[in-house]
Amino acid sequence: MSIIIFLAVLFVLILVHELGHFATAKWFKMRVDEFGIGFPPKLFGIRKGETEYTFNLFPIGGFVKIYGEDSVGIEDSEGVAQTEGAFTSKAKWKQAIVLVAGVTMNVLFAWLLVAIAFGIGVRTAVSEADASPSAELTVATVLSDGPAGEGGLQVGSKLTHVESNGETLTELTPSAFDAFVQSHTNDTIVLTIAEGETVEVSPRQNVIEGNEEKYAVGIALAQIDVVSRGFVDSVVDSFFYVVSSLKAIVVGVTTLIAQSVMMQADFSQVAGPVGIVGLVGEASAFGITTLLIFTAFISLNLAVINILPFPALDGGRLLFVAIEAIKGSPIKPQWVATLNTIGFALLILLMVAVTWNDIAKLI
Repeated sequence: MSIIIFLAVLFVLILVHELGHFATAKWFKMRVDEFGIGFPPKLFGIRKGETEYTFNLFPIGGFVKIYGEDSVGIEDSEGVAQTEGAFTSKAKWKQAIVLVAGVTMNVLFAWLLVAIAFGIGVRTAVSEADASPSAELTVATVLSDGPAGEGGLQVGSKLTHVESNGETLTELTPSAFDAFVQSHTNDTIVLTIAEGETVEVSPRQNVIEGNEEKYAVGIALAQIDVVSRGFVDSVVDSFFYVVSSLKAIVVGVTTLIAQSVMMQADFSQVAGPVGIVGLVGEASAFGITTLLIFTAFISLNLAVINILPFPALDGGRLLFVAIEAIKGSPIKPQWVATLNTIGFALLILLMVAVTWNDIAKLI
């Protein structure tokens, strides 16, 4: 099931990306020869005007073929260049807009997904005063050398029952739990989590740094509630969420690139297709809103990676357009094709390395 969800997510994100290229190319009167759904081999196609809409065997994305995209134009049988409607016959600023349209669509789509998730309602830490009766007492932090950590309690566990010496904690809130611990400093406290498992802990001192005299079990708790926002708040809050996420992704990607150049990159923290399948499965298990936000995060990652000034990526092609604008003449198509081929080969090698790392982590 996780693989099916992953393929569906990837298909939608790449399709949204290509729709950006397609729509802007049409807007600027560029001739679009093909809009492909999925990757070849082709199953069948439907021609409408100058564009053939093809349906291909591998449903993991899509592509757009814009006439003359990789050359000044296409020559006819007599060797005469046919530039009408060609990508390279348009102004450089129009070419640039077409190239960045895919990335822009990924960012806008992420914004939409997060806004929808915020509107439906996402699990959020709230104060005890704002918590609804359905709020869940959830483990936010576990000290590995504390009683709870030594007992195997995990971050994210939901406490459904707390008792000690026949006494039950009636109010499942962080403050009530803390008071319960202080009143049972010499007893064993039994924590029951949502999965039905139990963890026994014995409060002790010297657990909390800076407050060594206080008895504690080594956990921090939070009230987690499903909070939905109104339309305006959803749109505004999702905008700032997307902006902060983009900043974090840019920092992460640039740091990884810099470390790679210095041969110090840690690829154990990078997830490839195999790793993302598992992450998508975990996100979907938490509900539709978590899956929507995770999909938005993948979309933002695709946007950042695609805009990198590297051959075979949109950012690389954008760099070629900028160079041509500065030098006042086109780059030889042979050079562009060679650099794109090299860039694509390097991307494939990177994908293989990351996938191998995913498999190694599974083993």
